[in-house]
Amino acid sequence: MTAHSSEHATTHRTHPHLPRRIVVLTGAGISAESGVRTFRDSDGLWENHRIEDVATPEAFERDATLVQNFYNARRAQLNDVHPNPAHRALASFEQQFPGEFLLVTQNVDDLHERAGSQHLLHMHGELKSARCSRTHNVYQQHTDITPDSRCPCCNTPTLRPHIVWFGEMPLFMDDIVQALEQCDLFLSIGTSGHVYPAAGFVEIASQAGAHTVEINLEPSRIKDNFAEHRYGKAGDVLPGYLQSLLDAQ
Repeated sequence: MTAHSSEHATTHRTHPHLPRRIVVLTGAGISAESGVRTFRDSDGLWENHRIEDVATPEAFERDATLVQNFYNARRAQLNDVHPNPAHRALASFEQQFPGEFLLVTQNVDDLHERAGSQHLLHMHGELKSARCSRTHNVYQQHTDITPDSRCPCCNTPTLRPHIVWFGEMPLFMDDIVQALEQCDLFLSIGTSGHVYPAAGFVEIASQAGAHTVEINLEPSRIKDNFAEHRYGKAGDVLPGYLQSLLDAQ
């Protein structure tokens, strides 16, 4: 064992009862294993841009073309990546699990859908969708959004990326909180614990009496809020863990 390996040791704790309602939260870590570039670099820049320049409503008002080009590039990147074993394990588990299952993702890629997940909420929006700035109607978007792109409902150039920017409220929060308050197992996969409100989901689930599990490459900043920890690549750890839940049914 290396000198720091104890810090990454996995803690196993038997679930107190068989879960019937499961909520799963996924973050950037699960997509990184597919080659999706991490949005935020270590120096705080987002692919060489300041957050204030590409990820706020004010940035879009100031320079819509810059913002559109930023997300156009990220949308195009999705053509070069594919679901990994962790994505596929979640989709397969959902199909076999006899209880209630909800997958909440902070990721804006479409890898969960491509793996086959059905009960899925994108709390931070989706790269392959666009939204009308006037009506807030959402449309599928697989190509670039340009200054000339016309909104289907207004026939005007009012389309914006369907992405939750800083200063905006995450999507589906009422549904997510209700599910967390009713679940008996909460899994957090590939999340850093830096971004709220998602970082607070474990506390909501814990207060509702749920068993909470962190599956991550390394301990998150909120690791102490979880009852159980399993560290390693999600593609290595998750399939076996989910299979153990099915075997216990």
